[in-house]
Amino acid sequence: MMPLIIAPQNKNLKIARISADEKTKRHLSNLGVIIGSEVVMLSEQSGNVIVKVKDSKLALNRELASKIMVG
Repeated sequence: MMPLIIAPQNKNLKIARISADEKTKRHLSNLGVIIGSEVVMLSEQSGNVIVKVKDSKLALNRELASKIMVG
């Protein structure tokens, strides 16, 4: 398991844990970022990441990306 900010690019990853408050988890859930879902890291710049979730691309800041653990 590793934080999303250091995950390899263009590889299917499964979300294993989200270490955030309930409000943030609810917001991420609405975007499709939930435990067990698959994401693909598209790019990373200064810790900020762009990921593909389902058929959407999401930009996440460094703080939030470090709280999402993938494996």
